[in-house]
Amino acid sequence: MILIDGLEKRFGPVEVLRGVDLAMLGGRVTAIVGPNGAGKTTLIKAILGLTRPDAGRILIDGEPVGDDPAYRARIGYMPQIARFPENLTGRELLAMVASLRGAEVARDEELLERFALHEPMEKPLRTLSGGTRQKVNAVLAFLFTPRVLVLDEPTTGLDPASSATLKDKIAAARNAGAAVVLTSHVMSELEELADDVAFLLEGRIRYAGPVRQLKLDTRQFTLERAIARLMSEEAA
Repeated sequence: MILIDGLEKRFGPVEVLRGVDLAMLGGRVTAIVGPNGAGKTTLIKAILGLTRPDAGRILIDGEPVGDDPAYRARIGYMPQIARFPENLTGRELLAMVASLRGAEVARDEELLERFALHEPMEKPLRTLSGGTRQKVNAVLAFLFTPRVLVLDEPTTGLDPASSATLKDKIAAARNAGAAVVLTSHVMSELEELADDVAFLLEGRIRYAGPVRQLKLDTRQFTLERAIARLMSEEAA
């Protein structure tokens, strides 16, 4: 579970996050949505400990996000664009990451099989296509069976079959009790995967709750139209 309480962050004179309160539960997929500049990226970086909030707190399974990096062992992160050491092979990258975690940590290599990555993993990362690099990105995110998954535009660059495989893996992680945080500009994808939605606008949470309830409240049949209704109401 991720609990965010009174989170504030500014960069110079610009308030990016303004008193964000949000709970993202284990066993559920929470989609974070909002227009460009709403604060989504800053919120994700705060969860990952990559940016320090000015006020408020973030708890992951009851432990505060702060200077002690131990909590990060619970998190699997899939950035939209992964930056790998280009001289390493995929296999060497996995071995390096595993050595940092420790030899006793259980590893989940199911995606290696399902993505048919065994041959590409023997090649230098710089030689791999964008789609194949995204598959390696996914393998790393799920490698240590994390309790929290933060997935930023996870299907970008994937072919339909690989995208379906990754969606199945996300659903399986949710069913196993992981708290999954998901961003995507593809609303149909969020509607397919998400249980809950957090709508962020100008640094504030304007709606947080089940996707189904949002559609009922806005009297819309799709998540895309429900979010559009929220945005139009805020602009009025």
